[in-house]
Amino acid sequence: MIAQLTGVKSSKKSYYTELKKTVEQLKKKNMQLEIMNEVMKNIKVDMPLEDILENMIDKLRVLVHFNHLSILLLRDNNNLTLTNVYPDDNRYMKIGSVISNEHSLYFSALKNRQNIFQQLNDSYASFYEKEYLTDLRLKTILVLPIYSKNKKIGVLSIGRHDESHWSIDDLAFLEQLTGHLAVSIENAQLYSEVLRAKQKWEDTFKAVDDMIIIFDKDINVLQFNDSAKTFFKIIEKSNFFILEEECKTLVRETFQSQKTGYKEIHLQDHTTCELYTYPVHNNEQQVYGVIAYIKDVTEKRRMAVQLLHSGKLAAIGEMAAGVAHELNSPLTAILGNSQLLLRRTTKVDPTYPLLNDIKNCGDRCKRIIKSLLTFSRQDEYIFDFCSLNEAVEQVLNLLRYQLEKQQIMIKLLLQEDLPLIEGSQQQIEQIIINLLLNAKDALELSSEKNKEIIIKTSLQSNEVHLSVMDNGIGIEENRLSKIFYPFHTTKETEKGTGLGLSVSIGIARTHGGTIEVNSKLNKGSTFTLKLPLQLSNDVEVIS
Repeated sequence: MIAQLTGVKSSKKSYYTELKKTVEQLKKKNMQLEIMNEVMKNIKVDMPLEDILENMIDKLRVLVHFNHLSILLLRDNNNLTLTNVYPDDNRYMKIGSVISNEHSLYFSALKNRQNIFQQLNDSYASFYEKEYLTDLRLKTILVLPIYSKNKKIGVLSIGRHDESHWSIDDLAFLEQLTGHLAVSIENAQLYSEVLRAKQKWEDTFKAVDDMIIIFDKDINVLQFNDSAKTFFKIIEKSNFFILEEECKTLVRETFQSQKTGYKEIHLQDHTTCELYTYPVHNNEQQVYGVIAYIKDVTEKRRMAVQLLHSGKLAAIGEMAAGVAHELNSPLTAILGNSQLLLRRTTKVDPTYPLLNDIKNCGDRCKRIIKSLLTFSRQDEYIFDFCSLNEAVEQVLNLLRYQLEKQQIMIKLLLQEDLPLIEGSQQQIEQIIINLLLNAKDALELSSEKNKEIIIKTSLQSNEVHLSVMDNGIGIEENRLSKIFYPFHTTKETEKGTGLGLSVSIGIARTHGGTIEVNSKLNKGSTFTLKLPLQLSNDVEVIS
């Protein structure tokens, strides 16, 4: 009966020994299957190799006797790099260490695609890893190459403190294990590459300052960058609706024509956007999506208009200088003839006041033309000693009529003994003109009945100060830090360029000085030009 049941003609004792051995082999096979199942179950593209190994390492210890296990992967530079070590306390070589390709036991196993069993006490054996493995008190080392089809992945290294050999079944199991690990490692590497590429694309996508929106064939938004999110969040609902409808209309046209589209969109808050649409093709050259690229060109257009306006002003200035030159000739005749007639006329003569008015008006015109020619001169500005009070008088010759026409009272508080400064009087006059024109504009918008501009000069320590004070509308506190920026203006496009204060602060700094402002909303502003009595040596004088 025993012989028939077991196929072994032996005693009961032999039967139970063989049965026990068979059960142990079945348990071992079952454990191997569990490990393989654990590895396969945990093959996820987003699962780190460390987690996969930790899930199987305890069962592997029961199944296979070992004292040291390490995994080395082949990197892009064709070098083996240590990535995992068990147990952690045996880590004599740091994670990330690179194994030399020359005389390497690991690299030889990978290159030849064969298992290598090596006794470390063999004095004739010499290889790169020997010292490192000997420090771990290992007596033998088994190196198994990890391949995915014909692609090199890395090596699995297993060491023991004794000189026992590996059975054929254990080697077969470990070879199967490396095959499963190869699939897992390759998936993890591919996932990391895709993740890095995705992250790089997303970072680039988010970093673009202009708006990018991706639509599918049903005109649904698939993705948008941070700029689009921010812009659509801050604009009003009506503008949002306009931009959204215009955008979707152009996207539909792009789907139909399969060509790049363009449209300029004007919103109700005077924002101007340029909209570009680009069809996205698949491998069959079919359009499956559209990218909408939206650029806010409001500032760009405003700057272009302001620059054009500045060019017109420059042309008007040149024409004004030409007209002033042309007026000099008839003005000379008017002044000369009026003086001759005054000499021949007594003060009691009824025509004397009329002739005197002609002469006075002619002198006034002469001063205005002289100031206009001085201001519009295109020569290089030469720094010399000049008077701040005289600069004020010259500017008032040009602007007094405009100010008085607006019923603005001008009050002068000029210090008589003000010392001369080193600088360009024409440039300083330009600062004063800009400050006075700004004060005039602030008073025009004000409801104040007694409109007044106070011009004050004074000596403070080693500086001369010129203050222009008005009781106009003032400046909001949140705009005070921006008023000296180029093109910053609250005036309409046709009335201001936003360059006046920017040019003025530049001239002041060229003279080694500065402009300070103190303003309160609806109460007025005070601009103070501060210039040193002498330029410091490190101030660069420019034309």
